[in-house]
Amino acid sequence: SSFTVSCSSSLGNLVLIELDKKHLPLFPEDSWFPAKVEVKSPEGDTYTFPIYRWINDSEVHRFKEGTGLWELCLQVPWLRNKRYTVHSSVFIQLLPPPDYVQDHWKEDAFFGYQFLNGINPMMIQRCTTLPENFPVTDDMVFLSGQGSLADEMKVTKGNIFLCDYKLLDGLNANTINGKKQYLMAPLVLLHKRPDDTLMPIAIQLKQTPADDNPIFLPTDSEYDWLIAKIFVRSADFNEHQLNVHLLRTHLLAEVFAVSLLRNIPMVHPLYKLLIPHTRYTLQINVLARVTLISPTGVFTQFTASGGEAMTTILKRSMSSLTYRSLCIPEDIADRGLEDVPNFYYRDDGLKLVQGVLSYYYKKDTEVQDDPELQKWISDIFEHGFLSQAATGGFTTVAELVKFVTMVIFTGSAQHSAVNSGQVPLGQYPEDHFNEDTPCKLIKAFQGELKALSAAIKARNESLEIPYTYMDPVEVENSVAI
Repeated sequence: SSFTVSCSSSLGNLVLIELDKKHLPLFPEDSWFPAKVEVKSPEGDTYTFPIYRWINDSEVHRFKEGTGLWELCLQVPWLRNKRYTVHSSVFIQLLPPPDYVQDHWKEDAFFGYQFLNGINPMMIQRCTTLPENFPVTDDMVFLSGQGSLADEMKVTKGNIFLCDYKLLDGLNANTINGKKQYLMAPLVLLHKRPDDTLMPIAIQLKQTPADDNPIFLPTDSEYDWLIAKIFVRSADFNEHQLNVHLLRTHLLAEVFAVSLLRNIPMVHPLYKLLIPHTRYTLQINVLARVTLISPTGVFTQFTASGGEAMTTILKRSMSSLTYRSLCIPEDIADRGLEDVPNFYYRDDGLKLVQGVLSYYYKKDTEVQDDPELQKWISDIFEHGFLSQAATGGFTTVAELVKFVTMVIFTGSAQHSAVNSGQVPLGQYPEDHFNEDTPCKLIKAFQGELKALSAAIKARNESLEIPYTYMDPVEVENSVAI
């Protein structure tokens, strides 16, 4: 419903409004979720005050006019209002059963494909030198005289790739229903063939070479090779769920959201840009803590890495986290994957990278002199990255745009790539922006996303396994599931 209130005299230049909900004795639990307030002045001006907050009490709440004015926050400190908890439900879209996986899961080509375009595309890297603890020889992987690892690893060819699950080494596996579980820390070697198929050529299930830790090969018996691949997929599940998914999307997105709500006023352009990318994140993470990773949670009780191993994995993952690894262009380059064919996570993800804050920040000194912006990154650096030197900060407009792009990408496209999608990216249903230029930028960005979605759909028509995780219509705005 909408309500119209008239005033016979001009109210002047509006900066802030006050709202309160009167207590009704018959409805003590009556909550109110106002969307926005629009004020039309006799002078012809329109002031928009975005609310989008539950009001559950009878206190007076102040809300600022919606124009992005970070300078005003510096001049008038009392405009930095308190935050309010948002209570919302989450819509979950169930995906269809993976019939292709059922038919092809034993095949080496599909096993290799998943490292590029499966649920965890973050492990694979180009290999130029074999690790000392992975003593694969030419005779193991090539027919006599028909190839060599040294030749295939040369920069001019770059056909050898490695997945190393050393993060899982030496963990104390869980006990489920009285049975001790097993956690491997495998190394996997893959070879790109002339037809661009990525094929596994060697698997070692533990990190230290030994007589009881053989290197498994495709030439082994069918079931020995299949069991080795199953152990790799098990290791990948644990690495993916705790490091790639939980830590690097859910928990980081929570850090970004909490710091935003602590430090950035609603009128600040950063708040207006990022608030849609925090929607439901705190709610879903609370549910995860209660139902998944708590002492009685599903993950704790029923996975090999539950319990003590889970804590160890998260600690190791946190210590190895770098800012570069969160930025998709740098991460792809550092792993040597710029020119790997049929790598749709890379192709689609790089096209989704955007930055729009340069409209508000024209000079580097404006970034440096914005205390709320600096406090936002300071809290992230201290509480999210634990003050690790490799996680960075920013003092220039370019660094700000890069960091905020990483924040949006982490909570939207990256989470979609390692989870699933349900709320389209680039949608701003709440009218936080009301200036012409940001609205035009958003509309142009939505047009680009629509074109990208059409291009991805056209490409997928010719693929045996369509890659849809980065299709903008499948990429949610925030970590919401």
